[in-house]
Amino acid sequence: MAKRPRHLALLDRSFGFVPSESQHHFVVDISRSDAKKVMISEHFGWHEEVGSSPMTTGSERDGQIRVLLARPKWDAIADAVRIEFNRRLKRMGLHTGAWRTGPNLVRRELGKELVLLAWAIEDADPALISTAIANWKGLYPEERWWLYTQTAAATGHGINDRGKGWRKAVRYALTENPIIGHAEPQLPEYFQRAVHGPQPRLLDQGAEYIIEEIIEEE
Repeated sequence: MAKRPRHLALLDRSFGFVPSESQHHFVVDISRSDAKKVMISEHFGWHEEVGSSPMTTGSERDGQIRVLLARPKWDAIADAVRIEFNRRLKRMGLHTGAWRTGPNLVRRELGKELVLLAWAIEDADPALISTAIANWKGLYPEERWWLYTQTAAATGHGINDRGKGWRKAVRYALTENPIIGHAEPQLPEYFQRAVHGPQPRLLDQGAEYIIEEIIEEE
C-alpha cells in the first residue's frame, strides 16, 4: 500500500482544519531543536497536491509568518491551548489535535486566537505568562477574533511589527491584570471598560479607543 502523502497525513492530526470547509488556516511549525523558535503562519490556500501555501516573511498576505515565539514560551502555553481548543472541537464534532514536531495545522478561528496569545507573551516577562493565559481564557472567542483582526491589520508582520502599536497594547492588556484570589478568570481592565451591550460580549469602538491610548503613549 502506498504511503499517504505527508501533507495529507497532517490533516488527520490537525486542530479541526477541514479544507473543504475553508482553505484558510494557520501552521504552527515546531522544530526538533529547543533552541529554534516556533513559527506560526497564516495561510489562505491549501493545495491537494502539496498542502499549505509556502511560509513567507515578505509582504505577501498568504503564508505570512505572524509570530516567532521562543521555545520556552511556547512550552508554557502549549498544553493550555491544546486543552482549550480540543474542548471546543469536541463540541463542534471535529477531530482534535496534538502538538508534534514539524508543521501542525490549525483551523482559522483557533489560529487567530493562538496568535493573539503568542503576541501577548512574545516580549513579556515569563513570570507573566500564567496571567496572560488566564486573561486570554477570560475572553470570549469573538473578542479574541476581534483583537486579532485589529492587530493583524495594523501590526501583523511577525518580525517587522514586533513590539509596536497594537502588538504592544495586546501585551499590556493580557499581562497587566494579575489573577489572584479569584475562582474564575476576569476580563483584563482594558476590556472590562470596553464591553457594552447584550451577550455575547463583543468589543466595540470603545476598546479600539482604549488600545489607541496605549499606542499613543509609545
